Amino acid sequence: MTAANPVFVALDTTEPDSATALARTLAGQVGGLKIGLEYFTANGSHGLSAIRETGLPLFLDLKLHDIPNTVAAAMRSVARLGVSITTLHASGGAEMIRAAADAGRDSAAKQGIAPPKVIAVTVLTSLDQAAAEAVGFCGSVADQVRRLARLAQDNGADGIVCSPLEIAAVRAECGPDFTLVVPGIRPAWSETGDQKRVLTPAEARDRGADILVIGRPITAAADPAIAAGRILAELGL
Repeated sequence: MTAANPVFVALDTTEPDSATALARTLAGQVGGLKIGLEYFTANGSHGLSAIRETGLPLFLDLKLHDIPNTVAAAMRSVARLGVSITTLHASGGAEMIRAAADAGRDSAAKQGIAPPKVIAVTVLTSLDQAAAEAVGFCGSVADQVRRLARLAQDNGADGIVCSPLEIAAVRAECGPDFTLVVPGIRPAWSETGDQKRVLTPAEARDRGADILVIGRPITAAADPAIAAGRILAELGL
């Protein structure tokens, strides 16, 4: 989608003015913008309008998870927004994933626009092994990610979200054409925050990540454009 620049910056705010200003500042430095649940629930689809004017691809990260009919209905609405990527939870199961993928593509076709990539969340990057076991995951986090990746791919998803540490395993399981969206990216000069499974941008890219989701190292920097440029330099871009 954005081979020349894999960096999608996470606009983790509820304020349209600040989100739009930051998006404009970064328009020449990043490959896309990730719009989170907190922003969308605060501002709805109208909150995307000004951000969309930057011309950058939008990643609407809603992490849908409900019964198949409900998720399909939500995906039909998302597809009409013209976003490039959206997410659901792979743990919603095969039927839910299929319903969402079919609904998104059908809705986009009726509008004459490209459908959003349907990306399945495997295991949240805020969960380490102990936390994953506490919510009932069996076996290692890596095994759970790999199982959910295969489930997602077999049921029509375009790719998954995984941590940097699972990239190689998912590539081996799902092949080169499955899109890997990777949060938990932290440059060596930044703090890890609440992310538990992290690598630097270059390490993640070199392992096979397609899209690098980076938030606070850019958005919390004194000069976000300089921080983004520093990351691009580390990537050799």
